[in-house]
Amino acid sequence: MSIKISILGLGLILISTCSMAQTSAQGKSKQMLNGKKVYDIYCQACHQADGNGVPRLNPPLAGTVYVTGSKTRMIDIVLKGLSDPLEINGEEYNNPMAAHDFLTDQQIADVLTYIRNSFGNKAGVVTVAEVKKQRAKK
Repeated sequence: MSIKISILGLGLILISTCSMAQTSAQGKSKQMLNGKKVYDIYCQACHQADGNGVPRLNPPLAGTVYVTGSKTRMIDIVLKGLSDPLEINGEEYNNPMAAHDFLTDQQIADVLTYIRNSFGNKAGVVTVAEVKKQRAKK
């Protein structure tokens, strides 16, 4: 009897774990779709549809540790903008980026998740809580 209960318990744990993973994947998928919408409106003109940017003006978002590294750095750039020259992959970019602090925490989390997981990038999601925390430091 206890073996049946253990197997049943194990089965319930596996179902629960699979369900949580599926829910997490669905959440990320929704975040990616919403992030693409924000990207298309506010980012694409400078960083281009393929995320490769414009040489010496707007840095690439594709294939760079700058994007897939520190989430807080990326959140700060969206919130505060960037006016200092930036070197990425040995090339300097000088075009200032305006602050996009008018975007909601959800929009920022979505667009950064999209950027960090598009254009060949593979990185973690950015959460609303992480954006909210950085915005409070502003």
